[in-house]
Amino acid sequence: MPVEGLKIFIVEGDSAGGSAKQGRDRRFQAILPLRGKILNIERRDEAAMYKNEEIQNLILGLGLGVKGEDFKIENLRYHKIIILTDADVDGAHIRTLLLTFFFRYQRALFDAGCIYVGVPPLYKVERGKQVHYCYDDADLKKALSLFPQNASYNIQRFKGKDKNLFLSLPLFAVCLGEMMPAQLWETTMDPERRLLKQLVVEDAAESNRVFSSLMGARVDIRKELIQNSASQVNLDKLDI
Repeated sequence: MPVEGLKIFIVEGDSAGGSAKQGRDRRFQAILPLRGKILNIERRDEAAMYKNEEIQNLILGLGLGVKGEDFKIENLRYHKIIILTDADVDGAHIRTLLLTFFFRYQRALFDAGCIYVGVPPLYKVERGKQVHYCYDDADLKKALSLFPQNASYNIQRFKGKDKNLFLSLPLFAVCLGEMMPAQLWETTMDPERRLLKQLVVEDAAESNRVFSSLMGARVDIRKELIQNSASQVNLDKLDI
């Protein structure tokens, strides 16, 4: 079994990896930076997967067997595998590619409760010496409501979504790789303050259908899904 408390953060790019390595607690946290998006294994055969450098680094870094039947929980090096990507479209894509790989080839990791997603903040609000990190627009609205009327403050928006309510605010986007190490620690890596979501497979058949539909080679299935769901989406309120 992996040693209790050991964690590895899978981050996108050397930039985020550098900040995370400097900001981490070396006693129990490891960093695995991905250099670009990993292979979409749903559209490739196993031979292509075995040759992919990023997937091989992932397998070796975690202590996994390449095939699902090779997986042995006692060989796993970390108690928690935390996917930490930017809160934008590219970050979501990288996260989905990783989850596709884990679901198809290392599903036992979900059963063992090892797979997590880190939740980075979307906003940092500063007023004098006060600092508030806000993880969604509701948090931001709540933080601003605590200030006196006409109060002076600064808002920093990390990469992610912002709603029309805040489009008039003076914001500038920052990705995880542009955070200072201390800032990355206090927002996404400090066990006392960070937010993590544990991922489990509740319905294997439905999960299999979703991964096949969204990540597979058949474009017509995704096209049908978009057409069937179009009436449920209000583009004027869509977070982009």
